Amino acid sequence: MISFKGAQFPKDVILYAVFFYVRYGVSYRDLEEIMEERGVEVDHATLNRWVIRYSPAIAVKAKSQKRETNKSWRMDETYIKVKGQWTYLYRAVDSHGDTLDFMLSERRDEEAATAFFKQTINNNGFPDKVVMDKSGANYAGLANINLLLILAGFATMIDILQVKYLKGGIQLAPPPTTYCDAANQIHEQFLSQ
Repeated sequence: MISFKGAQFPKDVILYAVFFYVRYGVSYRDLEEIMEERGVEVDHATLNRWVIRYSPAIAVKAKSQKRETNKSWRMDETYIKVKGQWTYLYRAVDSHGDTLDFMLSERRDEEAATAFFKQTINNNGFPDKVVMDKSGANYAGLANINLLLILAGFATMIDILQVKYLKGGIQLAPPPTTYCDAANQIHEQFLSQ
């Protein structure tokens, strides 16, 4: 439970301000005006302290409430434009189509694929198998993870299934989300307590 002991404002006000900052990415001065419109006189420096103090705790709470993922993943990467720059979007979904993780990278290579798999496994645990397209870089990235498993003494490895045209699950999955959706749920849960 997040402690609001010693806070000068009610927890609903603090959570609303932190949620609004995290969700919409406004500046602290803009958030100060938004809070003022809602009848709360709070300085932008105080808002900054709230975000620094409470947002990590909210993120931990959101991560602890995350449901367990399916052990069969689909992985893909695509080339998209972000803020006028072309970049690779790596993402993984489970067999139910729920987004597990995503990562933006300037390069589509073994190093980027390995970093993506490490990040996804850190956040979701080990899969039994990963279905991917015929990308050599992605295969090499997951083969690196399997090599690390062998060196660490694990008896099982991740099955790698390559399909020439990966249709369905990953292309039909919703766009990647951030922890803002989880923050939304946590915010509503705290307000109901």
